[in-house]
Amino acid sequence: MQLRKVLSGLEYKLISGDLDTEITSVEFDSRKVISGSLFVCVCGFTVDGHTFASKAIEQGASAIVADSRREGFSEEELKALSGGAAVIEIEDTHKHLADLSANFYDHPENSIAVFGITGTKGKTTTAFMLREILEKSGKNTGLIGTVCNIIAGEKIHSLHTTPESRELYEMMDKLVKNGSSDLVMEVSSQALKLDRVRGLKYRTAAFTNLYEDHIAPNEHPDMEDYITCKLKIFDSCDMGILNADCEVAGRVEEYCKGKVDLLTYSVEGSADFVARNLRPERRGHVTGTIFELDSEYYKGDIFVALPGKFNVYNALCAICSAYVEGIDIEAVKTALETISVPGRMQPVENDLGVNILVDYAHNAAALESVLDTLKEYTEGKIITVFGCGGNRAKTRRFEMGEVSGRMSDHTVITSDNPRNEDPDAIIQDIVTGISKTEGKYEIESDRSKAIRLAVNMALEGDTVLIAGKGHEDYQIFADKTIHFDDLEQARDAVIERERNI
Repeated sequence: MQLRKVLSGLEYKLISGDLDTEITSVEFDSRKVISGSLFVCVCGFTVDGHTFASKAIEQGASAIVADSRREGFSEEELKALSGGAAVIEIEDTHKHLADLSANFYDHPENSIAVFGITGTKGKTTTAFMLREILEKSGKNTGLIGTVCNIIAGEKIHSLHTTPESRELYEMMDKLVKNGSSDLVMEVSSQALKLDRVRGLKYRTAAFTNLYEDHIAPNEHPDMEDYITCKLKIFDSCDMGILNADCEVAGRVEEYCKGKVDLLTYSVEGSADFVARNLRPERRGHVTGTIFELDSEYYKGDIFVALPGKFNVYNALCAICSAYVEGIDIEAVKTALETISVPGRMQPVENDLGVNILVDYAHNAAALESVLDTLKEYTEGKIITVFGCGGNRAKTRRFEMGEVSGRMSDHTVITSDNPRNEDPDAIIQDIVTGISKTEGKYEIESDRSKAIRLAVNMALEGDTVLIAGKGHEDYQIFADKTIHFDDLEQARDAVIERERNI
């Protein structure tokens, strides 16, 4: 594709070179530059892409896009840098990376229905639910999110909740070429703030909830900035979906007034879709929830194969999008009855009569929420296995220790991702917190052995919660990173115990 076509629709200044230059790829990471690449100099929080422009040219870049706002990057420097490559200036390279990528991939966003989900909690589970519903209705559907990206049947490791625009458009291009009709994606506040999703129009844009989170120098300076960024998802969508029980629901409704119609859902009040009479139910090894759905779409019982009120909220959100799409309710019910989300209250099948779950809960609030939910489903004891990550606030360790000691019948304290810290020192911090309670505990620093210990001590009717790592399939130490998957370890522990019965 010619450079002038990649630049179509943008205001730019040609510093040197030829607009007829052939472009083979659009890159913002100099390590990925190949012969003929267009290298976009993006200024990040810690790295200035302009400092890698010469490296990109050495690797074969045929064109460089620089940010005109960058101080000290003169026209003479750019000419000296070019080495025969075309050099272009545009205002705000990070913002327009999306436009350049959309042009290069010939606007795949126009050939696929995109369903966006934002909010502090629930994005991942809701996204998996909606994808499963769309798949069950016969639609070839991609997924972009925290746990992984599923593109054209391939599961791809996820570095961010929402990828940079260049990767996003490449993924959509693959989906379109594979015949996919739909894409479900988690949309982070950072993605909205930093224009990673620029150019997208959502079939439905969903807002799950808002809690104090992501307030940091490189994220959001305050809650006002956080919610302002979240609201941007409604700037370009066919239909908005809103949790009416969310504390900021009124703010969202005001923002959307006269801009986009809203479908609302609720567990506690009135809305377009309301869940009533929630009750826990076990079906084999699956811990789930039944609720009565009251809506224009369907009136009757829905079973979701995940426990807790928060998962009913997630299901309602997914159901709203299904309704907008005109999907048969039977496809919805089938999908929710069998849903399994990696590392989110994920059940471990067994014949022991024990409820074994793997969950990502890695802070005190999340752990407390999960344990509070599991009390409804547990006839016997709750046994919790967890550790805390290194290079993180010590207060998290004290708090998680206190929560587990107070709400679990027995805790097995172990290692998580110690990183550059001593695993035993982290464990002792957890002990400091749990010692404030009367909760029973023991220590097993080897996480594999800790999981086996918990599974082996559990009796019929007990619940074993393996918390902290969820979908992660690795463990980070000071000198190495190893493969480690809580779900795999739990399954192996179950097999070993069942063999010995």
